[in-house]
Amino acid sequence: MRFEATRTVRFADCDPAGIVFFPQYLVMVNTLVEQWFDEGLGVPYAEVIGARRTGLPTVRLEADFTAISRHGEQLAQCLAVRHLGRSSLQLHHEFHGGGELRLRVRQVLVCTSLATHRPQPIPDDLRAAMQPYLETA
Repeated sequence: MRFEATRTVRFADCDPAGIVFFPQYLVMVNTLVEQWFDEGLGVPYAEVIGARRTGLPTVRLEADFTAISRHGEQLAQCLAVRHLGRSSLQLHHEFHGGGELRLRVRQVLVCTSLATHRPQPIPDDLRAAMQPYLETA
């Protein structure tokens, strides 16, 4: 299963050439992860970071920018879990516009304690909620 969302490219996302400035895609990726927690996993990301004091920092990021996106376009975004480890997970993101692949990202996040900033196991409720998004070969 994949988590899917749609996002409009905003003026603030674009550079003077009128196309998405590449770091803005990474902001979109981060926003999609938060949206996945809130809507897909049913666990508010703000609660995970705030009340639970659990961090999910990105420790590896690979991005392929395959085509430009312009102000006003709709991007179909999808996210899937490629690997779910004890304390880390690998996400696969794709953004499409007009049926064309615009961005592909591989992201590795590590579950940490915000008190110690050390890795910790992914909480059982989060692991169970993530399991349906795990892609099998």
